[in-house]
Amino acid sequence: MKPVVIAGGSGTLGRALARHLATQGHLVSILTRNPQSNSEFQEIQWNGIDAEESWGSQLSGCILINLAGELVDRVPTEENIDLLERSRVLPTRALATASNQFGAPSLWLQMSTLAIYGDAGERDLTEISRPADGPRQMAGVAKAWEAAMVGANADRTVILRTAVVLQPSSPALDRLLTITKRFMGGTVGNGQQWVSWIHIDDFLRAIDFLIGHQGIQGVVHVTSPSPIRNRDMMKALRGVARRPWVPPIPKFAIQLGARLLFRTDPQLALTGRRGLPNRLLREGFEFRFPNFAAAIQDLVK
Repeated sequence: MKPVVIAGGSGTLGRALARHLATQGHLVSILTRNPQSNSEFQEIQWNGIDAEESWGSQLSGCILINLAGELVDRVPTEENIDLLERSRVLPTRALATASNQFGAPSLWLQMSTLAIYGDAGERDLTEISRPADGPRQMAGVAKAWEAAMVGANADRTVILRTAVVLQPSSPALDRLLTITKRFMGGTVGNGQQWVSWIHIDDFLRAIDFLIGHQGIQGVVHVTSPSPIRNRDMMKALRGVARRPWVPPIPKFAIQLGARLLFRTDPQLALTGRRGLPNRLLREGFEFRFPNFAAAIQDLVK
């Protein structure tokens, strides 16, 4: 098993991934700004900006997984959008520089997002779909994130355009369950917008699959094969939370409440993308949780 280095591995998703890969036999190290001495993994300090031999030497021959980036769950002010972009671009550039100076990873798995397609309406999005021109807090940040690894030195690179990962205690699932339990789980706007998602178990298994299939490189959609419309998602959430039907929440209320009550971006709820994992399916990957209702039942049990 090759050693694994996870940049930005101190969050909920990074920790789950680190534990999963360790159970597979990998020696896992985490690049972090604030190493913890009592961590279950080796934690290596970096500032996410400068390429330094103290951590760059760990990259040679490893599996590098770059998850670095601040949470998107924030009001889309210019200051916050700049933060989202810097927190992704600067660490990725540092990793790219280090890969050329101190040794190339055998595999670079670069986190990205289906938000690179903006508000895609009814289009079926596959790995050959063209990224959108905007809005900046979605497509703009995502395109800059992916572009930051141009020139990186790695034997193989895979860009993980990932859907919302549904995971216990994750910010995304916690927010959805919280608003539903507070009797605010109505259809958002007209409810037609598509939501792309993936169960944490399938996300982790997809990472294993990509590590093991050396012929796969380039863009891969890491998302369930069954996107769901917002109205159906909210219905399933009300079911697991044992809450009754509530009236739809109009667009203006979402725009106001998201900014004032939840301090987040209303476009996260009002826009949608119908992402499809064509490459994973074509290569033979099998999803354990292709259905949203079954996935959410499993996660909330």
